[in-house]
Amino acid sequence: MARLGVKREQHRVEPGLYTMGNPTKESPIFVSANYTLSFDALRSALRDVDCYILVLDTKGINVWCAAGKGTFGTNELVYRIETVGLKDVVDHRTLIVPQLGATGVNAREVRDRSGFKVEFGPVRAADLPEYLKTHRATNEMRRVQFTLSDRIVLIPVEIKTFLKPILIASVILALVGSYTAAAAAIAAAISGLILFPILLPWIPTTDFSTKGFIIGGLAALPFALNSFYGMTDEAMWLRYGWALTYMLVMSQISAFLALNFTGSTTFASVTGVKKEIFTYMPKIAWISGIGVILIIIFSSMKIFGGI
Repeated sequence: MARLGVKREQHRVEPGLYTMGNPTKESPIFVSANYTLSFDALRSALRDVDCYILVLDTKGINVWCAAGKGTFGTNELVYRIETVGLKDVVDHRTLIVPQLGATGVNAREVRDRSGFKVEFGPVRAADLPEYLKTHRATNEMRRVQFTLSDRIVLIPVEIKTFLKPILIASVILALVGSYTAAAAAIAAAISGLILFPILLPWIPTTDFSTKGFIIGGLAALPFALNSFYGMTDEAMWLRYGWALTYMLVMSQISAFLALNFTGSTTFASVTGVKKEIFTYMPKIAWISGIGVILIIIFSSMKIFGGI
């Protein structure tokens, strides 16, 4: 259910100290977020390891995102160390923190305030058993990847997030007789929610918004051509109008959905995302607004016999 975004706020683990197997005072301590999928991935990787897992209160957010927000951070880590009485649980003073949490954790400050040394482990929990042999991460363990399978697994929750508004828009368009426009709305959603994540590394340009614009424009092309060459009984200006409308609206829907995907990918940075939002969101809003106005005008003329 977590992968589908169903009851997202309920996928949390109670913050605190957990044990795996039969840990001793010398067993390693791993730090995790209290998001169910993060915690379960760590537990799965450590199923044959006797250890402790210190779960921070990240408000149900994964390690990487929580580190950016500050909830997987220095203050919470120090607080949790004190709360669970970690100094009395183990004899050593080392914590293994996921590499993706490094942006939120100041290792020196943690040591000064708590006495515990922060050791940044590999990116993926699956590499931990190998990492524990030497406590040294290879270059491959340090490399952040975002493979096709990583991207595909995110598609269901993206669809769940935007399914309702897309369906509502499609139904409204169908009710006013614009069946092709209703199909176009669904096609735009498919291009932004499914095709974009799959094709992400191969779409030209670096900005997500322009990548979405490109793939949305390609998805709109058949609808635009159908309007121009298929509406032979309509006036030429109307054929041009509908063709332009499809290109305007569908490309911007896809661009918006692509921009939204920045929150799910390791390809984007906080500063880069902020720059994209301020650069492209006004353009997306204006262009989409013009397209929607054209749809309303053309549909109204058809309904009320103005054409």
